[in-house]
Amino acid sequence: MSEITDYELYEVPPRWLFLKVTTSDGTVGWGEPVVEGRARTVRAAVEELMEGYLLGEDPARIEHHWQRLYRGGFYRGGPILMSAIAGIDQALWDIKGKRFDAPVYELLGGAARDRLRVYQWIGGDRPADVGEAAREKVEDGFTALKMNGTAELRRIDSPAAVDAARDRLEAVREAVGDEVDIGVDFHGRVSKPMAKRLVTALEPYEPMFVEEPVLPEHNDALPEIAQHTTIPIATGERMYSRWDFKSVFEQGVVDLIQPDLSHAGGITEVKKIASMAEAYDVAVAPHCPLGPIALASCIQVDAFSPNALIQEQSLDIHYNETSDVLDYLADPDVFDYEDGYVDIPDGPGLGIEIDEEYVKRQSEEPVDWHNPVWTHDDGSVAEW
Repeated sequence: MSEITDYELYEVPPRWLFLKVTTSDGTVGWGEPVVEGRARTVRAAVEELMEGYLLGEDPARIEHHWQRLYRGGFYRGGPILMSAIAGIDQALWDIKGKRFDAPVYELLGGAARDRLRVYQWIGGDRPADVGEAAREKVEDGFTALKMNGTAELRRIDSPAAVDAARDRLEAVREAVGDEVDIGVDFHGRVSKPMAKRLVTALEPYEPMFVEEPVLPEHNDALPEIAQHTTIPIATGERMYSRWDFKSVFEQGVVDLIQPDLSHAGGITEVKKIASMAEAYDVAVAPHCPLGPIALASCIQVDAFSPNALIQEQSLDIHYNETSDVLDYLADPDVFDYEDGYVDIPDGPGLGIEIDEEYVKRQSEEPVDWHNPVWTHDDGSVAEW
């Protein structure tokens, strides 16, 4: 029996944290445990879990380890703990796949599809010039796009603010036509009254979904918002376990959930969330504006989940100014997007090979990414 003998953590640009786990037989697994802007905090949590629970243990007992990491502490859940567990879980699945010389999805039931649709981000935090950006990405072969719907909004804002959001979506729709899907991310920036007005205003342009129309702590408002639109409602990137999703499924108004494989407990937990969603006729589109290990983990879950709809990926996203997804891979062709799809990888484990020397060099660069703190005109804090 092999055992977990060592681990290393690498904070790398633009805002990612990579975990390397090594076993006594020399097998290496990679994970991506991070909360964007809180990498150092998650790093401390990973160190605590690895030192306290996993060194010297058999890496094969993934479910058992997940239960110990989650239930072994009296206080549970939340972004820091669940992200630390997520990255460790990804690394353990990577090790298991390599041990059996099989992709993770083969160990979980096999692929339910041959390829996976992906979408491409356009625009920035304060979206501008989205029409031309949309046209360029469609020319590159993407058939689905996502954009921020608004910049910061007041709790009750002006008609001009609603018009600006509508005009941006109209510009994209006119640029790409009716055969391209457009997701609109409210990013939790929108209050309940403004969400009701915005979904009504955006309805004529038929977005693929509206994402996080309100903050997850206000999910009780989703049924009221849903009464104002036929646009599919998506949420879940700031929900961290199946218990967080439980009430959303019971509401019956969310059409698409977006758990994050680096925040919601990793492959072990998200496969359970996806199965719960299937029982409620809800599709899955994992959140992933992150690095290559997180994306590879998402694709493993998408591959065997019959209700997986589409996958977010962060190539060329506005956060990736210094390093991008493919830079850390020995073979970047594994994420070769063609006609808006990516093939399901057939390599063992997570299906990627990390360029470890590049990771080490990049980890020597200073990384201090934090999301901006926006304010309204009166100086009060706005949602970013």
